[in-house]
Amino acid sequence: MARLALLSVSDKTGLVELAQALVSEFGFEIVSSGGTARTLAEAGLPVTKVSDYTGSPEILGGRVKTLHPRIHGGILARPDMAQDEADLVANHIRPFDLVVVNLYPFEQTIARLGVTLPEATEQIDIGGPTMVRAAAKNHAYLTILCQPSQYADYLEALRASQGQVPLSFRQACAQAAFWHTANYDQAIATYLTQASTDGEGMPPQWAMIGQQHATLRYGENPHQSAAWYRTGATATGWAGAEQLQGKELSYNNLVDLEAARRIIAEFPDDQPAAAVLKHTNPCGVAMGDTLATAYQRAYEADSTSAFGGIVVLNRAIDADTAQQLTGTFLECIVAPGCDAAAREILAKKQNLRVLVLEDLLTGPKQAVMAIAGGFLLQNPDTYRDDPATWQIVTEAKPNEADLSELLFAWRVVKHVKSNAIVVTNQHQTLGIGAGQMNRVGSVGIALTQAGDKAKGAILASDGFFPFDDSVRTAAAAGIRAIVQPGGSRKDEDSIKAANELGMIMALTGVRHFLH
Repeated sequence: MARLALLSVSDKTGLVELAQALVSEFGFEIVSSGGTARTLAEAGLPVTKVSDYTGSPEILGGRVKTLHPRIHGGILARPDMAQDEADLVANHIRPFDLVVVNLYPFEQTIARLGVTLPEATEQIDIGGPTMVRAAAKNHAYLTILCQPSQYADYLEALRASQGQVPLSFRQACAQAAFWHTANYDQAIATYLTQASTDGEGMPPQWAMIGQQHATLRYGENPHQSAAWYRTGATATGWAGAEQLQGKELSYNNLVDLEAARRIIAEFPDDQPAAAVLKHTNPCGVAMGDTLATAYQRAYEADSTSAFGGIVVLNRAIDADTAQQLTGTFLECIVAPGCDAAAREILAKKQNLRVLVLEDLLTGPKQAVMAIAGGFLLQNPDTYRDDPATWQIVTEAKPNEADLSELLFAWRVVKHVKSNAIVVTNQHQTLGIGAGQMNRVGSVGIALTQAGDKAKGAILASDGFFPFDDSVRTAAAAGIRAIVQPGGSRKDEDSIKAANELGMIMALTGVRHFLH
């Protein structure tokens, strides 16, 4: 008797070619449901509709069509067991040798703007996951395929094994099938949870499933293994970026690139902006009249640290900027675009990784930190600071230009490891104190780096000043204005010192620690 295949797919990529090979090369008979059967019949292939095979019509507008003993008995049967064989004979059921099923496009549906809950709910597949799980469970006797990318490998396995697919291949397909349904269920559960809570608060359960995008040479260090996983049905973010040239991305490259994306997201493209980063910390950030000027100012902010750094730009790379970028050794460059002339210039640096990520603003919706026995979940710090909500607590008041500079410094310090201090002037960082165990230490580093340029500059602190010593140190170096969150029990001491020294002080009311 001919072998039997069940084909019921939403994504019909490669379907006809697979079915043609099954029928012509291996003598399969095909049972299919709904649109799959129509596609095969239109291609001139012999196919039996599920409703004809089961003797039961599709009902409830297609919600019920494969949930039938002749389908699931054929999938779950163990033909080498006497009782199963007897049940098959008694109920006129043929065992399936192959099940090919992929699921309703739920993730693609919820990705559409304006999709409603009823529309999304209708794309929750029931029969599909049931068949996939049943076939995966019974992989000792049949093969389950749930992705078009598996079809060629399956046919090759048939050809190489005289029509008998090896158990190892079936096991691999079963594993992929369970991940397929797990990912599908996770997407549904996450969507329904967000819909019911309207995005407020933390969910009682949370899960993340990823598909391996690339194997990385190693992790942070050569003795650590690592891989890169993407989330979602389609490649987005860095998985969807275009790498124009250069060596493969490393684990550390990707960590730095995400830090770069977060900082450049603070600067919409109404004015050119650039940042240079090392080990996730900015070493130079600047704005300019042109992109080339913005980059040059960011580079000059700390040209020593820029060596081997990551550069991120908020506009497409042009020829002038590309020429500037080739002047030093860099690991990676990322921008929302890169024109033809710039590509030609950058191509001279063959190992330089150049990426185009059109959407540098959209990041992950959750930030996850693994800890022993579990993980921590929080919303990313995407708070949009507005100087109109700040308190100016000193006698000296900022003008419009001062507020613009204070905001620039505040946006940068948000992306520096705590304890963080940033000194800026004319929309250029002059000194950055990062990751010190006390705020005084970070103040000292930032002011030392700024040197004489600190005179008339702005200082930003990601956390409050517990004492007035840092305010006095800043004033002694020539700092004229400070922006900080406030919230210390001794805020009044810092405010008093600022007034005594003729400084401007703005309290944002929002802290931006970064660990």
